[in-house]
Amino acid sequence: QLQLVESGGGLVQPGGSLRLSCAASGETLDYYATGWFRQAPGKEREGVSCISYTGGTINYADSVEGRFTISRDNAKNTVYLQMDSLKPEDTAVYYCASEYFGICVPGGKWNYWGQGTQVTVSS
Repeated sequence: QLQLVESGGGLVQPGGSLRLSCAASGETLDYYATGWFRQAPGKEREGVSCISYTGGTINYADSVEGRFTISRDNAKNTVYLQMDSLKPEDTAVYYCASEYFGICVPGGKWNYWGQGTQVTVSS
């Protein structure tokens, strides 16, 4: 059973950077797409970024394109989300999730979720 644990959240000033980690255990991420999602208070959860199981497909929400970078370290079985030029509107709980043989298309079946990590962007 795949288990995911996020870390790296915290409080940062506007314009600052954070790197989130999604560490997997139980199975290798080589066979899973991994996505980052976020949910701000009073808002619906939204997709932020995704990397396919092959690593060949990467996509980003328009709101973070050019500021966030997703990557995967197969040796560490971990997916990262580098977040630069952070804005107050990036404040949310960030979750990672994985889909078996996922290819990062709408309607994916994200069967495995982490517990989330809080990101707060404020001066």
